[in-house]
Amino acid sequence: MPVEIRLLAWSCLLGLVHIVAASASGLRQRGGFGWASGNREGKTPEVTGAAARLEKASKNFFETFPIFAALVLACVATGRHNTAVVLGAYLYFFARLVYLPVYGFGVPKIRSIVWGVAIVGILFVLWGLFIKLLPYTP
Repeated sequence: MPVEIRLLAWSCLLGLVHIVAASASGLRQRGGFGWASGNREGKTPEVTGAAARLEKASKNFFETFPIFAALVLACVATGRHNTAVVLGAYLYFFARLVYLPVYGFGVPKIRSIVWGVAIVGILFVLWGLFIKLLPYTP
């Protein structure tokens, strides 16, 4: 299995972690299990603090993840297994892994840098898709 597919799978797991973290952190502020198990008609109660930040981090993850996933799958489908693609996949995954706790703890400047690293990772994968480079060999 190509390493970029493995990193894509780990990113899918990370997406689930984002969902659980955002959900669990806001549960108490919204009314607990009673609210969560209800039909939730009406406006969803707002959350604050870390719960709000984790929701924003999750939303941000799901804004970038489809682009990353599509590019990785395009690279695999076209046989573009090169250093740029692999490096980009690593950059994206590890930056997104760091992004969740950094955003959750409210570290603003570092958060923006980490977000930028993830975007650079996506750009590397895109570059590796269009530019014929030497194949990646571990």
